Amino acid sequence: MSTDVPTAATREPRSGSRRSLYFGLAVLAGLVLGAVLGFVAEQTDTAWLTTTLKTIGDVFTSLLQFTVIPLVFTSIVVGINSLRGLGGPRTAARLGGKTLLWFGITSLIAVLIGIAVGLVSGAGKGVDVEPSAATVEKLADRAQGDWLTVLNGLVPSNIFSAFTEGEILQVVFVAVLVGIATYTLGEKAAPFVAFNRSAFDIIQKLLGWIIRLAPLGVLGLIGTAFATYGNQFVKPLLSLIAAVYVAALLVLFVVYPILLRTVGRVSPVKFFGKAWTALQFAFVSRSSGATLPLSRQTAVNLGVEPGYAGFAVPLGTTTKMDGCAALYPAIGTIFIANLFGVSLSFWQYAGIVAVAVFGAFATAGTTGWFTMLTLTLSTIGLPPEVVATGVAIVFGIDPILDMIRTATNVAGQITVPVLVARSEDLLDDEVLNAPSTPPLLDQETREPALV
Repeated sequence: MSTDVPTAATREPRSGSRRSLYFGLAVLAGLVLGAVLGFVAEQTDTAWLTTTLKTIGDVFTSLLQFTVIPLVFTSIVVGINSLRGLGGPRTAARLGGKTLLWFGITSLIAVLIGIAVGLVSGAGKGVDVEPSAATVEKLADRAQGDWLTVLNGLVPSNIFSAFTEGEILQVVFVAVLVGIATYTLGEKAAPFVAFNRSAFDIIQKLLGWIIRLAPLGVLGLIGTAFATYGNQFVKPLLSLIAAVYVAALLVLFVVYPILLRTVGRVSPVKFFGKAWTALQFAFVSRSSGATLPLSRQTAVNLGVEPGYAGFAVPLGTTTKMDGCAALYPAIGTIFIANLFGVSLSFWQYAGIVAVAVFGAFATAGTTGWFTMLTLTLSTIGLPPEVVATGVAIVFGIDPILDMIRTATNVAGQITVPVLVARSEDLLDDEVLNAPSTPPLLDQETREPALV
């Protein structure tokens, strides 16, 4: 009879698995309860319940958003410097090039799936729905996506305005420049890099606390969606909702698993087992930026070398958006075209593909879907009145769509580093096959070296 006594190391993964299960069940309970409360509020016209749900959702969203700017900046600066331990500048450039190449390849696959699903489903045909004047007016004040605006908005007027005004794309630009500068300076910049590492760790700890509020936050967000829009607006747009979810699930559970199995030589079951907490949080938070620490640690738990994970995942968080930048603009454009009886030509479909592959960096920030959809619509030359009305219509169900879009984004942001790490012999199979606890819920993280 064996006398072995389970150690803390063997007990921890089981405890982590239970905690992950409890977290998932709590999120699901919040989702169901929020939908029920929102439906009750809408059916009974109970103003106080609607207000309560909205307040809960708004507070949770604000807690997430205030972490995004410092998270993105510090993670990119530290991530670029973490490449130092993997070799010289040539190694860093090769890793960066492969990462961007895979970003482009997977975006191409996602947009083609989006077009195929949009065409097969006929989303938008026979739909009769009119957006509210208030929504059209609200969206008219937003800057629509176009190439000139994106380029002009890349560089901030000063280094501080990007942070104070919450311009994520400009923050990314500044972070990349600062990261490259500190990488070049080496030891001279080590104190600054160490400060950014400490800042990132502090924000990550705060976010770990916020994550525990996810079940309550999703209750408020889903409840608000049901209480605000109700069935009278959701029902006519079911074809769009179904098309987006089908396309996203194909990317999530067909495309990524095939790439993981054939290119990364990683079991999809193992991948989703370790990535599930991050995907759950992405689904309910609707924020790739807020999910960044979970995505980063998930990649490390999957065996990706921590230094490379510290670079690739933050880069992907701001530029790798298969949900928001590829499949959704494709389906949304087809839906709006069908809605107004506009037939798209081959070259217009080619334009949709080009925007998805080359315009993903424009999605940085909380309005990424809006930028990419309007950028796509303007690129293929749809009339301005069609663009304005069509975007106002799909805006009403955006919270429902954004959940699956964000989960797809985050899955891609974890998948690509795994593929590149395998090709560069930077994937530790021992770590990959070892049990691990949910990121940021109850485990210490493996951190990349500063130099």
